[in-house]
Amino acid sequence: MSYLSILRQLADQQQFELLRGNAEAFLAETGEVNALPLLALACAQRNDRAAAEAALRRLNQVQASLGDALDLDARVDLAAAHILTGRLPLAISALEAAVAERPGHDLALARLAFCRMQTGDLDEARALYRRSVELAPHRLPAWSALARLDLEAGNVAAAEAALAVARVRLAEQDGTLSPTACLIFRAQLDGLQLEVWGASGRLAAAEAWLEAQRAALVEDEWVGYLIGYANVLAGHDRHAEAETALREALQHTPENFPLMGQLAELALVQGRSLQAIQILRSALALARRKDEPVPRQIWLWVRLTDACLRGLTGEARAAAEEAVALAEQLGIGEGLSDAQVRALRWQAKSALAQVECDERHFDRAETLFNEILADNPWFLPALQGLGQQQMQRGRLDEAVALFERVQQIDPAKGISSLINARQIPDDSETLERLERLARQPSLEGSARSGLLFQLAAAWEKKKDDARAFGLAQEANEASRKHLRYDPRAHRQRCARIRHAFTKALFEHRQDCGYRGQDESLPVFVLGMPRSGTTLVEQILAGHSQISGAGELGVIPSRIQGLNRWERRVGSGREYPDCVDDLNPHATRGIAEGVLKELKELAAEAKPQARFVIDKLPHNFENIGFIKFLFPQARIISVRRDPRDIAISNYFIDYAAKHGGMGFAYDLGWIGEQLADHNLLMRHWHQTFPGEILEINYEDVVEDTEGMARRMLDYIGVPWEPQVLAFDALDRPVKTASVWQVRQPIYKTSKAKWERYQAQLAPLIAGTNARVTWEPIEMPRFPTPGMFTDGVALYRAEQLDAAEYEFKKVLHHFPEHAAAHFMVGLIYVHKGHVQEGIAHMERGLEKCPWNRNWRQDLIQACEMAGDTGKAEGLRIPKRWAAHADEAGGPAEEAHVALEWPVTTTGQNGIAG
Repeated sequence: MSYLSILRQLADQQQFELLRGNAEAFLAETGEVNALPLLALACAQRNDRAAAEAALRRLNQVQASLGDALDLDARVDLAAAHILTGRLPLAISALEAAVAERPGHDLALARLAFCRMQTGDLDEARALYRRSVELAPHRLPAWSALARLDLEAGNVAAAEAALAVARVRLAEQDGTLSPTACLIFRAQLDGLQLEVWGASGRLAAAEAWLEAQRAALVEDEWVGYLIGYANVLAGHDRHAEAETALREALQHTPENFPLMGQLAELALVQGRSLQAIQILRSALALARRKDEPVPRQIWLWVRLTDACLRGLTGEARAAAEEAVALAEQLGIGEGLSDAQVRALRWQAKSALAQVECDERHFDRAETLFNEILADNPWFLPALQGLGQQQMQRGRLDEAVALFERVQQIDPAKGISSLINARQIPDDSETLERLERLARQPSLEGSARSGLLFQLAAAWEKKKDDARAFGLAQEANEASRKHLRYDPRAHRQRCARIRHAFTKALFEHRQDCGYRGQDESLPVFVLGMPRSGTTLVEQILAGHSQISGAGELGVIPSRIQGLNRWERRVGSGREYPDCVDDLNPHATRGIAEGVLKELKELAAEAKPQARFVIDKLPHNFENIGFIKFLFPQARIISVRRDPRDIAISNYFIDYAAKHGGMGFAYDLGWIGEQLADHNLLMRHWHQTFPGEILEINYEDVVEDTEGMARRMLDYIGVPWEPQVLAFDALDRPVKTASVWQVRQPIYKTSKAKWERYQAQLAPLIAGTNARVTWEPIEMPRFPTPGMFTDGVALYRAEQLDAAEYEFKKVLHHFPEHAAAHFMVGLIYVHKGHVQEGIAHMERGLEKCPWNRNWRQDLIQACEMAGDTGKAEGLRIPKRWAAHADEAGGPAEEAHVALEWPVTTTGQNGIAG
């Protein structure tokens, strides 16, 4: 047997690391050109794209000087290298030529079959694999591929038959294959068997097999099978059972990091980001305690970064910076190769770049992405991340070039990204191939909603409206499996908002909010999502005195701050009920904080700007709170034909499983949301007559200059003609309209609903249904700030006056935890210790996470001589240590540490 044959045998046995080393040695000794494709193949299989490209360049140089020097087998090997480096057309051309030259070349047939699978020609792929195994029955990867094809076609019986033959062939080769190769193939076949059981619903058989293997296999091997089984369950939309399987496995192997990571990943695909974050925090705490190897810790920090990017940017930055710091400390002498060290550094730096991008530090992010790509031009996360950022910045040509490189590495991701940039493939076959991929089971479920949404957009662009709507419908149905949106709860919340923010409230709070002397005030552009808010903002942001800040969370974040405060004090209330307790001091403080944040954003983007636009569409729900903070705020409400709004929302993936916009995945829900929006806007116009400017999207399209003048007059700035060149404005846009605002005004979005008129019955029903809600009970404070007034009196040691204020609070809200606790503290100070302890216990019972309250109660019990009760109140050290290492058990625990009223030794008993 020739040495080249030995190398090809290593490739057949999938021992690619061994193949790489032997191919390099053979080339160094002989310079044999036919070994170069094998080296490229091995490097590509080991995800070392740079080394694979280097081998291919070397081969090109040799062929340029010597002509076509490769023999037939080497040309087949070269085709495999082309497949792995994203050059599918070159691979197909080479393999078709090889099969024409030698019709019985079994490996060429198998590799051509793989190419046919990639192009979606599944019947031909199956026929080519059949020819290959007839010629070479020992070819195990071909039998596995046949089983996979049958599984994807839904023919479970045929898949099981192919799998059975593969097991027989593996047994026949047991004496000739290396032990490593046997293990690899056996693992592949066992994984396929789990998929067969999952596809046929024979979960008991799968679970029995897994239980039997648990004692027979080492932990890592068994965990690999268990994770594969969980993925099979998720791929059949059985996510709850997948989670159960992973959690039960963790009971057997409680310190297994891959299991923890997979459990976090499963939580993320279902939109449970906080659960994923907590799992990863616990894993990192365990890794530190066990002094796990640095690569594993880097892997966990990178995954934590990704999880936190969905709302906890500060923690995402801390995690990414930790990953980068650990990666920079790595050395080759620690048992890692140079390639492994560099790969870990790319991952960590890419995570930090994503954080910089999320925080709108685009230049920093671009620098980091480019540093990675200079070292590895094929690093997929950096290519995708930089491409998405360039889209946001309006650099569409650069984004498209990056996505085309992504397509060479991962065709599905690349094509999907190009569609997002409105680069639609000319050939329908590409879209159909992507559609088949979208329906392959994955951790997300039986369908990949993101791909389906992209395909819907592509077919809509091709004017195939029926197919486009069908795909959008399928995408929305897949997404709804992971949503927790409740239209009834939303309707009730809107009713409470209207009930809380009445004319009477504002008449009695005329001294609230920011009333500064300068003319610089925020501008809020709002309306239903997809109503044209981005276009309006882009026009206004072209003015020299106006800065567009995009969709900011400053108002929702302040609302969440109010909710955190109510949880701290244990009032039992939340927004909007609690707005009656906001006094002038509180509203001015909140407003000044918002204004400071907006001015900082303007200073970074446009230092001379006097006005900053917050373009969060759903701020239409928060107009009452906005006017509470900024009575003179400019508010522009954008309206559009509701049918166009509905269709536009229905065709967009908002990743709602991670947050809001859940209504957009059902036409009936969209209709109800439109009705809620109309009712709210009517309420706001009645509450603030003449103070809100209403603009119609259709009018902006027909008379852009006229509407621009009207909006600028309303804001109070002079006319500047450059606002009409909004499509050339150099500013980042991070919304679903990212590509649209880079275009001149176009009218094709007007009355688009007419193309889908036959499908709008659920929308019409939702919009026209009678709007009803449950009766609202909303106990109110007669005057704002009663509790905080009591706190101020307590701190001034005016105990009687403080007690009076707190008892007034309890008169209106008998279960107010903080008021009970403060009355208890006062009683203890006055010597009524037992009565004080009773009140303090009532407060702590509602807010058990408040460590300061707990410590004060312990001291009170000790003062009363009840050491048993005091000891029972202490938190076990193991709980406290776990909470500290894992980052805290819940948000309330973090909040409680900031409690400003009773800090032991300062304002508590000891003080």
